[in-house]
Amino acid sequence: MNQPIPCPTKIEINEVAPRDGLQIEARFVPTEEKIRWIDALSTTGLRRIEATSFTSPKAIPNLRDAADVVTGIQRRGGMDITVLVPNVKGTERALACQVDEINLVMSASNSHGLANLRMTPEQSLEQFAAILEVTQGSGVFINASLSTTFGCPFEGEVPEVRVLELVEKLVALGIQGVTLCDTTGMANPAQVKRLCKAALERWPETPFTLHFHNTRGMGLANALAAWEAGISRFDASLGGLGGCPFAPGASGNVCTEDLVHMFEAMGVDTGVDLDALLEVAATLPDLIGHDVPGQVVKAGKSTRRYAMPAQRTT
Repeated sequence: MNQPIPCPTKIEINEVAPRDGLQIEARFVPTEEKIRWIDALSTTGLRRIEATSFTSPKAIPNLRDAADVVTGIQRRGGMDITVLVPNVKGTERALACQVDEINLVMSASNSHGLANLRMTPEQSLEQFAAILEVTQGSGVFINASLSTTFGCPFEGEVPEVRVLELVEKLVALGIQGVTLCDTTGMANPAQVKRLCKAALERWPETPFTLHFHNTRGMGLANALAAWEAGISRFDASLGGLGGCPFAPGASGNVCTEDLVHMFEAMGVDTGVDLDALLEVAATLPDLIGHDVPGQVVKAGKSTRRYAMPAQRTT
């Protein structure tokens, strides 16, 4: 009988707002402002920042300045810059910018794969093999994100056996890390815990990251379930920004500052300076031109205290 995997005492957070958050915003954030924002984020103790995507400017115009952003930001020790790439051409552009990590993306469901990437999962795997050839000897960490792991907006349930089959193929290809993505917020904590346990038991040496959207208000609950199953790596987005432009109903990601607040309140080390993170989060409305869903930046930390109201006299 397998021993239960202990809950991690320390977690790592990959900040995805500069990529996942900005890709669907109505306003194009100028390159200089993106660089200042990412530089500010890099001082907060985040382990990784997904700075952009080397995709076609026609597909995602908001990230058309990918190379300028990556080459313009400050590199800090202990923090990796990761980027999403859709194909070999994007990989070559990313390598030229000396990124630390490349994140590939594919879908667990045929329909979302065709809608998002114009490829079935099997076709994506073929392309991954070509990308891995290009990255050989580069020293860059290769991660693959598996979209619709917990459900597809077109097909509904994605069988767990199908997800594990695709993870097995990714690992066999030589992919170093795998992100399990709740693309449109369809996951529930019981499902998350079950799948995470199965993945960690089969591939204990593979770094698994969990990527949750808060579409139905269950982002933090699902992150907690993943942590209880033994997961120590999470994607999160400052302010709760984000969403997939090719997945109907995909609202923002689980909020970084809310996630950090939850885990720190539980005594779990995130490595993040929450006060510094909240300062950066407070600048988001001005950066993107609208309010954001994050709660802790509005309510304050749970340690916040208020003065007693004045006593009434009778």
